[in-house]
Amino acid sequence: MTSTPTTRPARGGILSPPYAATTIGIFALIAFNAFEAMAVTTIMPTVSRDLGGFALYALAFAAPLASAVVGMVAAGTWSDRHGPAGSLLVSLVLFTVGILVSGLAPSMPVLVTGRVVQGLGTGALIVSLYVVVGVVYPARLQPAVFASFAAAWVLPSLFGPGIAAVVADAFGWRWVFLGIVALVVLAALLVAPVVPGLRRPARDARRTPRARLLPWAMLAAAAVLGVELAGSRGGLPLAAAAAAVVVVALRPLTPRGTLVAARGLPSVIGTRGMMSGAFFCGQAYIVLVLQDRWGYSPGDAGIALTVVGVVWASLSQVQARLGDKVTSETAMRIGTGVLLVAVVGLWLTVWLDAPGALAGAAFVLAGSGMGFGFSRTGVAMLAASSEDDRGFNSSALSIADSISAALALALCGIGYELAGTLRGDPFLTVFGVAIVFAVGAVVTSARTPRPVSPA
Repeated sequence: MTSTPTTRPARGGILSPPYAATTIGIFALIAFNAFEAMAVTTIMPTVSRDLGGFALYALAFAAPLASAVVGMVAAGTWSDRHGPAGSLLVSLVLFTVGILVSGLAPSMPVLVTGRVVQGLGTGALIVSLYVVVGVVYPARLQPAVFASFAAAWVLPSLFGPGIAAVVADAFGWRWVFLGIVALVVLAALLVAPVVPGLRRPARDARRTPRARLLPWAMLAAAAVLGVELAGSRGGLPLAAAAAAVVVVALRPLTPRGTLVAARGLPSVIGTRGMMSGAFFCGQAYIVLVLQDRWGYSPGDAGIALTVVGVVWASLSQVQARLGDKVTSETAMRIGTGVLLVAVVGLWLTVWLDAPGALAGAAFVLAGSGMGFGFSRTGVAMLAASSEDDRGFNSSALSIADSISAALALALCGIGYELAGTLRGDPFLTVFGVAIVFAVGAVVTSARTPRPVSPA
């Protein structure tokens, strides 16, 4: 496999001979990450109760998202200089170590530590794969590749929650984590033939002077975790200060204008972040609310995760087949609009104490909005990138994804605790946070078209 798309043939799909090994390897890597996400989300209420650490429930989700930022920046710098091969290998090692620590954790703080290590690996993996897509595939195939990312969630979505519930019930929740290690090994074997072709000679370091960004990434990750830890313990002024630090740290990690939703690439990245924040508030709490409010079993509640995964993948395929008939900017606007309607519906279902099936249906609708619009953020980012900044922009897109989701979850954790203290409804607070992020997604998606240059 060559390292530049210019040497690729003009014809053929993502499973044609020149691309098949890469496509299969990428699919496997996304699939085992998907299984982990679905399985852990299903069992986390059980884990937190068993370890007596329900106060750290939100942090268990936010921690890997925050630490992923460090992995993303490191992988983006590495990939711009040397290609994505090395960061792919390191990401698999870190992910495996984190899973083992979580599965063997004697307490919730140790489990959260394992999730932090796992997040480092996940972040590096995501950016490495985005760079692989930009290096290997021509622009005409990139929407199909990103759609395959979503398709890789289908089987884990269908079977992950159910398998996790059965394994946790029969053998204990620890075996859900430990069993994922086998999937990591399998994916590594599938992707191994691809790795040698992804290496390329080191480039002039002056062209990619981004190693200095790693401290900013570490600061952003620590500040996000500080928001949740301080806020959930009543230290709201400290939480607000930590949130301000997050904003400061994000500025050098993203293209100029991202924090003010400047038109073009900055708003594409902002849209990705806002969509993630809104959706993952729902994903982290949908199983819990179905169990707590409507008495669903873990297996039955996990059905919502199953259906949303299938719907997300299906709508991703739809947008990929539409190709240029629907621009990336239009797809993002449609996706964010559907997402906003969905999270408002979820909030109303809880407020009105409507049947739990409606809450599940609202979450599924959110998945359809994500499926149609989320993949196009990657396509739009690559279209606005050059060979020199592809790694940085891929990193920025993934950082916006993780930091926004982690920050949203931290705010959910704070709101959940405060609502309980004030005898309010914690789930209304949680899904209210999701609405705020969904509104932000609608606003930023409206600014994704590139500014028109003066004649």
